[in-house]
Amino acid sequence: MINVLIIEDDPMVAEFNKRYLEQLEGFNLVSVSDNGKEAFKVLEQEQVDLILLDIFMPKLNGLEFLSEVRAKDAAVDIIIISAANDKVNINKAIRLGAVDYLIKPFEFERFESALRRYKSKKVYFDRHKESSQEELDELLFRKGEEDVAEMAELPKGLTRETLRMVWNEIIGLDDDFSTDDLTFNVGVSRVSTRKYLSFLTDIGVLEAQTVYGSVGRPQTRYSRVPESTNIIKSYL
Repeated sequence: MINVLIIEDDPMVAEFNKRYLEQLEGFNLVSVSDNGKEAFKVLEQEQVDLILLDIFMPKLNGLEFLSEVRAKDAAVDIIIISAANDKVNINKAIRLGAVDYLIKPFEFERFESALRRYKSKKVYFDRHKESSQEELDELLFRKGEEDVAEMAELPKGLTRETLRMVWNEIIGLDDDFSTDDLTFNVGVSRVSTRKYLSFLTDIGVLEAQTVYGSVGRPQTRYSRVPESTNIIKSYL
């Protein structure tokens, strides 16, 4: 579970962010603070993995807060959610290590994309001490707008963000895994996991094999097809 702190001085915006967060699996809201000074007290008392941070706030603005967090070398990640759309604030936030930047107002889909992408990376790095260049490239780099036309279409009901999260988990598993192995780590439902595994099998990225045990129902085990990375890239 990823513990989240919302720092937002507008009660209405804070409530929207809270409701958006509640719709996503794998996230736990620890607290809501209306200024940076109060937020530091929360960080002293609670384990926080991710902060959703506004910039324009009283007492201590978001960038000042972010700068102090980095000076303390606190092990926490930050996504900026702000109406500030000027390059000075955006560049400073990025230089200080913000992992994403959402400009108000935004749609739920953009919020979901940011949180799922963050979750995908955190799950991967929590589970792996080392990475290959290929795995790291797949995890960190997304296609730009100029590549959208070249991206292959996904079946109805599947999303690229969840597919990325599933695939990032798969590349870290042993080359023989079940639906349950993946469901436990990714945090989506078993039914949804099956849909993504079925899709990856259909496009030739995974091989599926039915294993019959001495008792109980037969189990489907999956393994990656060698040299199939180029196939999956067009869907991510």
